[in-house]
Amino acid sequence: MRQLSYRRIGSGPPLMLVHGYLGGQFMWEFQEPLSDAFDLIMPSLAGYGESAALDAPDSIPGNVEDLCALLDDLQIEKVDLLGHSMGGMIVQEMAANRPERVNRLICLGTGSMGVLPNRFEPIAESRRKIIEIGLDHARESIARTWFVNPDAEQGLQICRSEGAKATTQAALASLDAWEKWDGRAQLSRIEATTLVIWARQDRSYDWNQQQLFLDGIPDVRIEVIEGCAHNVHMEKPDAVNDLIRVFLGRTEN
Repeated sequence: MRQLSYRRIGSGPPLMLVHGYLGGQFMWEFQEPLSDAFDLIMPSLAGYGESAALDAPDSIPGNVEDLCALLDDLQIEKVDLLGHSMGGMIVQEMAANRPERVNRLICLGTGSMGVLPNRFEPIAESRRKIIEIGLDHARESIARTWFVNPDAEQGLQICRSEGAKATTQAALASLDAWEKWDGRAQLSRIEATTLVIWARQDRSYDWNQQQLFLDGIPDVRIEVIEGCAHNVHMEKPDAVNDLIRVFLGRTEN
C-alpha cells in the first residue's frame, strides 16, 4: 500500500505543512513550537525524506492525490494547509481542485507558475547538473541559494540532511512536474482564505509571482518579510510562526 511517511506532533486544529524541493518532514524544525496550538502533520513527499522508497509523481496533481490519501488514512476530512516552494504549488492545486479538503491556505515562498522566469537558474540547468554532475553537487548549490547568508544559518544543515535522503528519480520527476504545471488560471477557484508570505530576497520566486496571487485569489493578503530569502521560515522563524498563529486565530495568551 502506498502511504507517505509523516511526523505528527501537538494538539489542536490540524495544520498540514508541505515541504518543497529536496526537502522532507524534518524541514519544519523551526515550526515545531506551533505544536502548542496545532496538530502538526508533516509529510515527506514521495521520493523525499522518509518516503524515499516511493516513486515520486511527475505531476503536481499526483502529489495532491498522495496528500489526500494520507488525510483519508488519518481520517481527517479538512485541514489548514501550508506549502513552501514546490509544496506551495501542491497546496494551491489542492485548494483549487479539492476545496472540500482545505480550510485555510498559506502560501510560503512560492508562486503560481511552475516554470519560474526569474529563478536563480533555469529548470533545464538544474536538470543538467543532476544528470551530468550528480545530485549531491546540485543539491548543495541549490540549497545555498535559499539563504541570504547560508554559512551562518543552522537551517542549511537541515537542508543538507533532508536533501541527502532524496532520490535522483524524485529530483528529476519534480522538475518535470514544474514544467507541466501552471496554476494561474485556477487561482480564482481558490475559495480558502489565503495568506501569502514572501521574503524580499527570495531568488526563486519574485514579486511578480506574488502579484499574481493578489490579483487572482479572491480572499488573500500578503506579508513581506525583509532581510531573508527563500527559506524565510528558517531564517526568521519567529516572524513566520507569529504570522501563522495570527492568521489561523491561535495567538498565545
